Amino acid sequence: TPMNQGDMSNGNYGRDHHMKAFTMWMAGGGIRPGVNLGATDEFGYNIVDRPVHINDFQATVLHCLGVDHKKLTYRFQGRDFRLTDVGGEVIREALA
Repeated sequence: TPMNQGDMSNGNYGRDHHMKAFTMWMAGGGIRPGVNLGATDEFGYNIVDRPVHINDFQATVLHCLGVDHKKLTYRFQGRDFRLTDVGGEVIREALA
């Protein structure tokens, strides 16, 4: 299939293929060099070691930018929300 996405795509080539896991490369800005967090099965489909939630990833990026993710809120329909929701935590093992 296009871009070597495997046979799990349904035609719109979005996050519908390999939707449980993805690769993220980060460098500089307080990130520890050479860190590899998590692992997938041989198909790159299921997480088999050290899953990282998107809220934790966002908390880590905000931390590197000098922003306290617990204080960063936005108001929607009369209620304050955090980008990292209530469970986001900084991924300390990824920091220099």
